[in-house]
Amino acid sequence: MLETAFKGTKGYFRWMAALIGVIGVGAACYFWQLTFGLGITGMSRDVSWGFYIAQFTFLVGVAASAVMLVIPYYLHNYKAFGKITVLGEFLAVASVTMCLLFILADLGQPMRALNMILHPTPGSILFWDMIVLNGYLFLNIVIGWMVLEAERNEVKVAAWVKPLIYLSIPWAVSIHTVTAYLYCGLPGRGFWLTAILAPRFLASAFAAGPSLLILLCLVVRKISHFDPGKEQIQSLAKIVAYAIILNVFFLLCEVFVVFYSNIPEHKDHLLYLFVGLHGHGVLVPWMWTSIGLMLLAILLLVNPYTRKDETILTIACVCVFIGTWIDKGLGMISGGFVPNPLHHVNEYVPTLPELMITLGVYAIGILILSALFKIAITVKGEVSS
Repeated sequence: MLETAFKGTKGYFRWMAALIGVIGVGAACYFWQLTFGLGITGMSRDVSWGFYIAQFTFLVGVAASAVMLVIPYYLHNYKAFGKITVLGEFLAVASVTMCLLFILADLGQPMRALNMILHPTPGSILFWDMIVLNGYLFLNIVIGWMVLEAERNEVKVAAWVKPLIYLSIPWAVSIHTVTAYLYCGLPGRGFWLTAILAPRFLASAFAAGPSLLILLCLVVRKISHFDPGKEQIQSLAKIVAYAIILNVFFLLCEVFVVFYSNIPEHKDHLLYLFVGLHGHGVLVPWMWTSIGLMLLAILLLVNPYTRKDETILTIACVCVFIGTWIDKGLGMISGGFVPNPLHHVNEYVPTLPELMITLGVYAIGILILSALFKIAITVKGEVSS
């Protein structure tokens, strides 16, 4: 099946060439960072995790969202999702790949990653994060490929794949739960020191991932002969609607606890994000934009008349994806570091090289996703014909 990724129209190859060009620019900036050091980024003594880790946090959620297709299809026999489950699994493969690349970029020297293997420390959450991320990547590659191959050969999936499918369900939840524990296990950071952080992460994941998958399904329908199905898209839209409502609800719970308790260590982080603190507030317009987009998406998705209109649904899914990306890809990490434990404000803004490396990593993920989707769509086209 792999050979189908190297066949296609001129538009397909132009798209892949453009992605390779972006990867080249990102790689050049990365080599600059490799030789000069992390001093070319906007990170500092106070903000030691920046844009790279923020993207990692967001994309872990996108990867985990594949479980929202796997559970209905494999556990509840919802046959409609059988048409697009493999697309969700391939989205998870691309997302986890980007997660790992962002971690390598943040390490400065990629060889440091070997310390996790050469000197394992089971008492560290980072050790378990390595285990769950690499394990989830392996599971989705194997499951997605074997299921697609069985579909192409019109045979049943091999019996040994079924246990891996069932294992991938709790594993998907674990990758984002462990990621949340990385933050809420740090007692010196009041913004993250909350038991509701893991549920918040999962709610935003189950909103952002399926919303992106809906957008991808709509794109696939336009550029190919494969139709993911109206029922499938509407079912995903309902999942997104419930998940984004939960995400906003959990945020409001956090706001109530923080301001009702009036503890400065917790309150100042939210003040910095939403109204500014000590004259600093670079993220204020971004955070209010995030809230506005998520609330607009809720209105559009809850109403069945607007949800069933695919043009409006597209707008709603874009709102969900961008809103949750701002919340987790910008505010979550910076909000935890600013202000610092001494209540000094040292703002973080990503530099141009940082942004270029980030775009390069995203281009690698999109390249992998494009190739995997090309394979899946080609196989499904062969089977249907």
